[in-house]
Amino acid sequence: MTTTIRSVETFRLRVPRDNGAPTERFRAAPRVRSIYPTADELLLVRIATDDHVGWGEALAPASPEAPGALIDEVFAPFLVGVDIAAGARPLTRRLQQTGRERGHLSGIQADAIAAVDIALWDLFGQVTALPVKTLLGGANVDAVPVYMSEVNGASAHAKAATAALLYERGMERFKVHLVGPPEIALAEYDVVRSEVGTSRLALDAHWVHGAGDARRLARGLDERGAWFLEAPLAPEDVDGHVRLAAYSGTSIAIGEAMRHRFEFAQWAGAGAMAIAQPDLGRTGITEAISIATIMGAHHIPLAPHHSMASGIAYAAALHVSAAVDDLLAVEWGPRIAERSDSFLDVAFLEPIGTSGAWIEGGVVAVPAGAGLGIHVDEEAVRRLAAG
Repeated sequence: MTTTIRSVETFRLRVPRDNGAPTERFRAAPRVRSIYPTADELLLVRIATDDHVGWGEALAPASPEAPGALIDEVFAPFLVGVDIAAGARPLTRRLQQTGRERGHLSGIQADAIAAVDIALWDLFGQVTALPVKTLLGGANVDAVPVYMSEVNGASAHAKAATAALLYERGMERFKVHLVGPPEIALAEYDVVRSEVGTSRLALDAHWVHGAGDARRLARGLDERGAWFLEAPLAPEDVDGHVRLAAYSGTSIAIGEAMRHRFEFAQWAGAGAMAIAQPDLGRTGITEAISIATIMGAHHIPLAPHHSMASGIAYAAALHVSAAVDDLLAVEWGPRIAERSDSFLDVAFLEPIGTSGAWIEGGVVAVPAGAGLGIHVDEEAVRRLAAG
């Protein structure tokens, strides 16, 4: 059996949603700072030896072509001919150094490395016949708690109805996306709260607020016993988050826009966060483990973020989550399976149930097979990538 990397391939997938045929590729939501694609845009990476294949993914919903080109032009030539037998970590660290003066741990460079890193860990697991969670030193749990973040709808009552259906099935952790002014957001929060009983309910503000509105929102959430407040201020405003965290009794959750341990260390050291939310599609596995170690030193739990990537990045998040010492819960929603089922066996993405009810408020089992433990339909990937 050879352990030499023979090929590195990237695949840009565009998976349509059930929203008609939009004329534009991107759309900006009211009050939200970012743009979003009108279809699910994915970047997958396949790294292979003669005998084994590893799959990875970057969270790159608005520009998968950019990190894909970096992988094709820079990382692939570096990796082909390299032996995977020593593991993924040293290769990832070397890739990080290739762009030291070009934002080597941030932005598109980091997204590209994240995809390659996940694929390297999957490949190393295939070669060793061990799950990634074992390669990381062992798992603390076989299943991880999740929270439902796709509490969607055109109105607060529609959001509440979505949450109510899952609450009836046993889900006990939710996050609602509310970007209106504080008074409106709190009124909508109350509507959803009325349908989910004593469940934990968090609010994601998508970075829309200034300092005054963020304080008013935090005060209202304190009164309501909210689970956490995510992304209340601009993502570059460390000092603002420090002041808000000191003011708020509700835990401030931050991290989806960050990509490396130095950012997380800065925010944690300043007292700007109470919950860390690294996204494996932006950090990869190697960096996520470093982030978890630093967060552990600050007694800050992890709640891995997951929004618009597929089940490949989600599987990586499950393995990391099972291996870290202080896990709060992992973001989850049915759309992860929906955007993945054309090329991936998505059975592992369904919360574990007994007699139709989800147990322990909603948990997802960590795949037990070699590497990530997932099954990718390579022919389907190639077909989708070809358009």
